[in-house]
Amino acid sequence: MNPSEHDLKFMAEAREQARLGLEERGVPVGSVLVLGDKVIAHGRNRRVQGGDPIAHGEMDCIRAAGRQRSYRQMTIYTTLSPCMMCAGTIVQFGIPRVVIGENETFGGNEDFLRARGVDVVVLGDPGCKALMDEFQRRYPDVWNEDIGVD
Repeated sequence: MNPSEHDLKFMAEAREQARLGLEERGVPVGSVLVLGDKVIAHGRNRRVQGGDPIAHGEMDCIRAAGRQRSYRQMTIYTTLSPCMMCAGTIVQFGIPRVVIGENETFGGNEDFLRARGVDVVVLGDPGCKALMDEFQRRYPDVWNEDIGVD
Protein backbone atom coordinates (compact mmCIF):
# COMPACT_ATOMS: atom_id res chain seq x y z
CA MET A 1 0.00 0.00 0.00
CA ASN A 2 1.29 3.42 -0.93
CA PRO A 3 0.39 6.07 1.64
CA SER A 4 -1.60 9.06 0.44
CA GLU A 5 -0.18 12.58 0.51
CA HIS A 6 -2.83 13.27 3.15
CA ASP A 7 -1.44 10.50 5.37
CA LEU A 8 2.16 11.63 4.88
CA LYS A 9 1.25 15.23 5.72
CA PHE A 10 -0.48 14.39 8.99
CA MET A 11 2.14 11.81 9.97
CA ALA A 12 4.76 14.56 9.56
CA GLU A 13 2.77 16.64 12.08
CA ALA A 14 2.62 13.69 14.48
CA ARG A 15 6.36 13.12 14.02
CA GLU A 16 7.00 16.79 14.90
CA GLN A 17 5.07 16.27 18.14
CA ALA A 18 7.25 13.23 18.86
CA ARG A 19 10.40 15.26 18.17
CA LEU A 20 9.22 17.93 20.62
CA GLY A 21 8.65 15.22 23.21
CA LEU A 22 12.18 13.91 22.77
CA GLU A 23 13.54 17.45 23.21
CA GLU A 24 11.64 17.55 26.51
CA ARG A 25 13.34 14.24 27.49
CA GLY A 26 10.01 12.48 27.18
CA VAL A 27 8.89 9.44 25.23
CA PRO A 28 8.81 10.53 21.56
CA VAL A 29 5.31 9.50 20.56
CA GLY A 30 3.26 12.10 18.74
CA SER A 31 -0.34 12.04 17.61
CA VAL A 32 -2.75 14.08 15.50
CA LEU A 33 -6.55 13.75 15.36
CA VAL A 34 -7.97 14.73 11.98
CA LEU A 35 -11.44 15.24 10.53
CA GLY A 36 -11.22 15.39 6.74
CA ASP A 37 -8.46 17.92 6.07
CA LYS A 38 -8.81 19.66 9.43
CA VAL A 39 -6.58 19.00 12.42
CA ILE A 40 -8.76 18.73 15.51
CA ALA A 41 -5.88 18.31 17.97
CA HIS A 42 -2.20 17.53 18.40
CA GLY A 43 -0.69 15.61 21.28
CA ARG A 44 2.45 13.90 22.45
CA ASN A 45 3.46 11.55 25.19
CA ARG A 46 3.83 13.72 28.30
CA ARG A 47 4.08 10.93 30.83
CA VAL A 48 7.58 11.90 31.93
CA GLN A 49 7.12 15.66 31.64
CA GLY A 50 3.89 15.72 33.66
CA GLY A 51 4.40 12.71 35.90
CA ASP A 52 1.14 11.38 34.46
CA PRO A 53 1.18 7.63 33.79
CA ILE A 54 -1.68 7.77 31.27
CA ALA A 55 -0.49 10.80 29.28
CA HIS A 56 0.46 8.74 26.24
CA GLY A 57 0.54 10.47 22.85
CA GLU A 58 -2.90 9.35 21.72
CA MET A 59 -4.45 10.08 25.11
CA ASP A 60 -2.92 13.57 25.17
CA CYS A 61 -4.23 14.23 21.66
CA ILE A 62 -7.76 13.05 22.44
CA ARG A 63 -7.72 15.08 25.66
CA ALA A 64 -6.59 18.16 23.69
CA ALA A 65 -9.51 17.65 21.28
CA GLY A 66 -11.91 18.24 24.14
CA ARG A 67 -15.47 17.04 24.00
CA GLN A 68 -16.51 16.01 20.52
CA ARG A 69 -20.02 15.15 19.50
CA SER A 70 -18.63 12.25 17.49
CA TYR A 71 -15.28 10.80 16.49
CA ARG A 72 -16.80 8.49 13.87
CA GLN A 73 -15.44 10.37 10.84
CA MET A 74 -11.98 11.02 12.28
CA THR A 75 -8.55 9.52 11.76
CA ILE A 76 -5.92 9.40 14.47
CA TYR A 77 -2.27 9.47 13.43
CA THR A 78 0.29 8.13 15.86
CA THR A 79 4.02 7.71 15.43
CA LEU A 80 4.09 4.43 17.35
CA SER A 81 1.69 1.52 17.46
CA PRO A 82 -0.87 2.13 20.22
CA CYS A 83 -0.59 0.34 23.54
CA MET A 84 -3.66 -1.46 24.88
CA MET A 85 -4.83 1.60 26.84
CA CYS A 86 -4.67 3.83 23.76
CA ALA A 87 -6.13 1.16 21.48
CA GLY A 88 -9.01 0.70 23.92
CA THR A 89 -9.65 4.44 23.95
CA ILE A 90 -9.67 4.51 20.15
CA VAL A 91 -12.28 1.74 20.14
CA GLN A 92 -14.25 3.33 23.01
CA PHE A 93 -14.64 6.60 21.12
CA GLY A 94 -15.35 4.92 17.79
CA ILE A 95 -12.40 6.36 15.88
CA PRO A 96 -12.64 4.33 12.66
CA ARG A 97 -9.11 4.76 11.27
CA VAL A 98 -5.61 4.71 12.77
CA VAL A 99 -2.47 5.51 10.81
CA ILE A 100 0.66 4.27 12.58
CA GLY A 101 4.12 5.60 11.83
CA GLU A 102 5.97 2.45 12.89
CA ASN A 103 5.45 -0.73 14.85
CA GLU A 104 8.97 -2.20 14.97
CA THR A 105 10.17 -0.64 18.22
CA PHE A 106 6.88 -1.50 19.91
CA GLY A 107 4.44 -3.98 18.41
CA GLY A 108 1.13 -2.74 19.63
CA ASN A 109 -2.41 -3.82 19.23
CA GLU A 110 -3.15 -3.70 15.53
CA ASP A 111 -4.97 -7.04 15.63
CA PHE A 112 -7.12 -5.87 18.57
CA LEU A 113 -8.09 -2.74 16.62
CA ARG A 114 -8.78 -4.60 13.37
CA ALA A 115 -10.92 -7.18 15.20
CA ARG A 116 -13.11 -4.28 16.32
CA GLY A 117 -13.54 -2.86 12.83
CA VAL A 118 -10.85 -0.18 12.93
CA ASP A 119 -9.00 0.44 9.65
CA VAL A 120 -5.30 0.23 10.59
CA VAL A 121 -2.56 1.51 8.30
CA VAL A 122 1.12 1.02 9.20
CA LEU A 123 3.45 3.30 7.25
CA GLY A 124 6.82 1.92 8.34
CA ASP A 125 8.09 5.50 8.62
CA PRO A 126 11.88 5.57 9.13
CA GLY A 127 11.72 8.99 10.82
CA CYS A 128 9.36 7.70 13.49
CA LYS A 129 11.57 4.68 14.07
CA ALA A 130 14.72 6.83 14.28
CA LEU A 131 13.17 8.95 17.04
CA MET A 132 12.26 5.87 19.08
CA ASP A 133 15.67 4.26 18.49
CA GLU A 134 17.39 7.43 19.71
CA PHE A 135 15.14 7.62 22.76
CA GLN A 136 15.74 3.97 23.65
CA ARG A 137 19.51 4.50 23.40
CA ARG A 138 19.47 7.69 25.49
CA TYR A 139 16.87 6.71 28.12
CA PRO A 140 16.55 2.91 28.31
CA ASP A 141 15.31 3.03 31.91
CA VAL A 142 12.47 5.40 31.01
CA TRP A 143 11.55 3.25 27.99
CA ASN A 144 11.40 0.12 30.16
CA GLU A 145 9.24 1.99 32.65
CA ASP A 146 6.92 3.16 29.87
CA ILE A 147 6.34 -0.35 28.53
CA GLY A 148 6.12 -1.96 31.97
CA VAL A 149 9.43 -3.83 32.03
CA ASP A 150 11.22 -3.99 35.42
